[in-house]
Amino acid sequence: MASEIIKALDDLQKEKGIQKAYMLDRIAQALVAAYKALYKKDPNAAALENVFVTIDPDSGEIAMHAVKTVVEEVLSPAAEMSLEEAQTHTATPSIGDEIRIEVNMKDFGRIATQTAKQVIIQGIREAERGMIVEEFQSKEHEILTAVVTRVDPRYGSVILELGGKRDKTEAMLTAQEQIEGEEIREGDRIKVYVVEVRSVGRGPQIMLSRTHPGLVKRLFELEVPEIADGTVVVNSMSREAGSRTKIAVSSKDENVDPIGACVGPRGARVANIVNELRGEKIDIIKYSEDPVQFVAEALSPSDVLSVQIKEDGKSCTVVVPDDQLSLAIGKEGQNARLAAKLTGFKIDIHPESQG
Repeated sequence: MASEIIKALDDLQKEKGIQKAYMLDRIAQALVAAYKALYKKDPNAAALENVFVTIDPDSGEIAMHAVKTVVEEVLSPAAEMSLEEAQTHTATPSIGDEIRIEVNMKDFGRIATQTAKQVIIQGIREAERGMIVEEFQSKEHEILTAVVTRVDPRYGSVILELGGKRDKTEAMLTAQEQIEGEEIREGDRIKVYVVEVRSVGRGPQIMLSRTHPGLVKRLFELEVPEIADGTVVVNSMSREAGSRTKIAVSSKDENVDPIGACVGPRGARVANIVNELRGEKIDIIKYSEDPVQFVAEALSPSDVLSVQIKEDGKSCTVVVPDDQLSLAIGKEGQNARLAAKLTGFKIDIHPESQG
């Protein structure tokens, strides 16, 4: 039996990656739990720490001992023994002596054995959950490709299958994290952004999004080699998912045009990103450390006549040609709103006639 246990643990380590040392520890815990279950009528048994288990990692041989105190009247059988019982273990026992005895695991009844089994099964589940959490935590703020396995017509949430190193993992993309107006069907392969991975009681909770600005940034990193290698830098970005994104970029190499690199030959790079985002418009802005220049660029595609930074350093007044006012503000104020998020300035736009 001992050698079979070791073989089973070796197989478990190879197949699922659960370390043998971890499972040996869980088996030891299970045997302690079984011992306490044996004394279920003892009110103190659950809190006792007088049981010790050693397991040889090579042979699988198990030794289990309990330390009991010799007392005149036994009130806690799990931790105490009478003077008469003590005499069967040592020649001259005295009241108050602590005697280490070997526990015969054959005495464990059905309930105790079931308790041990549950502890071991729980240990395997916890190990698997832990590995999933560890694996996906390393992928936080990254893009994953997922397969849609189910769409909830009632709440609009989508169940996705994520490929892991060992097994497939299910995660949910809530309706709030989906691009507005996007139609997702079972069997679709979609890219999702890993916002956060939490370890909760029921298992790993993987927070996914298609509306997060980080999704657009990562898509640019995948499509634009100059961003991936650090030549072109994404300085800031603002996004209203499904409608428009503004992204400000700069170059560390004066010979590399950051906007041209992002657009790509014949617009192929940015087109691939727009297709992935189901037609979301993308404005690529050249970043400038000069706030006047940066604000003017951020209000693209409108022309800007002047930018005046106010004394607070957090707001500015912008003057645009009369015929460019609606373009600068954008539909429902979107262009101005995204420019403000992109630059960090509160932007007050005036037409030239009122400037």
